[in-house]
Amino acid sequence: MNTKHLKLISIFLISAFLIFGCSQKAKYDRKLKQELASGLRNDTLFMGIYFGMGQKEFYTHCWKLNQKGLIKQGLRNTTVEHILKDELKYPATMNFYPEFAQTKIFEMPVRFVYNGWAPWNTKLSADSLQVQVLKWYEKQYGKGFMEVKHPKRGIAYVKLDGNRRISIFKENETYVWAIYTDMLVNRKLKDVNPNARNIPESVLKSLKK
Repeated sequence: MNTKHLKLISIFLISAFLIFGCSQKAKYDRKLKQELASGLRNDTLFMGIYFGMGQKEFYTHCWKLNQKGLIKQGLRNTTVEHILKDELKYPATMNFYPEFAQTKIFEMPVRFVYNGWAPWNTKLSADSLQVQVLKWYEKQYGKGFMEVKHPKRGIAYVKLDGNRRISIFKENETYVWAIYTDMLVNRKLKDVNPNARNIPESVLKSLKK
């Protein structure tokens, strides 16, 4: 996953707010302020992974999931891959790898694609996939996703729960992203290193292809 993809949701939200006026931004800002002020922490992500999980703990956890056959090496050996068999309407694949601050997870970008995607197969398009991911996430994390419209990129769905923000949006006709962000973490910490997202060679060797 390229770091530029992590910036997509921020650009999406900012440009949508600028185009559609202050009402969307005001609603989002109020909700964010309310959730952060609540003191509620929602650190749960998926598959036993959570905000604040240490880097070494994450690698150990992934090794255990790999031994169970739940995950394997992902795209160009820079992500973790998990096959979704029954969670969505059609079989799909999710690739993920976290961002770390002070060696702890503070953001998790996840990219989804239908396994049988083809340009002519509209039922497996990103439009359909985004709807299915949203429905699945509403079951996992509850309803309450805000709809944010953009004239070029379409619609994104954003949910704020305490410190956790989940954003779902389309990259193109093929891929859908879901990005989990711990809104309490200062992103300007010096040790947030995009290059650290490459999985160490020692970890790769322990994962079965």
